[in-house]
Amino acid sequence: MINLLFSYGTLRQSEVQRALFGREVLTTEDVLPGFRLDVMLITEPDVIAKSGSDKHPILRRSSAEDVAHGALLELSDAELSAADEYEVDEYVRIQVVLASGTLAWVYVAAEEATAHKSG
Repeated sequence: MINLLFSYGTLRQSEVQRALFGREVLTTEDVLPGFRLDVMLITEPDVIAKSGSDKHPILRRSSAEDVAHGALLELSDAELSAADEYEVDEYVRIQVVLASGTLAWVYVAAEEATAHKSG
């Protein structure tokens, strides 16, 4: 099965893709409305080693005028599971509709998922 994952950060990096998925992934540029990018400090050594940085972008809900630019990744079930393992506890995966109308998964700040479920 093909899973669509919207990435705005380190999962777009070819070196991270090779480390996680064993290949570079087909990507298509897209935009996620209603979210803004923030930066979070990562302390997980394995994630820092793969990404090359302890500062990672994270999505937070915002006004409808805000957009987050990124790319749509086409992943197998196993690759999506690998991405889930890579992301630290401060991120959770939710489904969103991108500006293109595509339904996709995306990792957002954990507190945003709670707002998503209740809102």
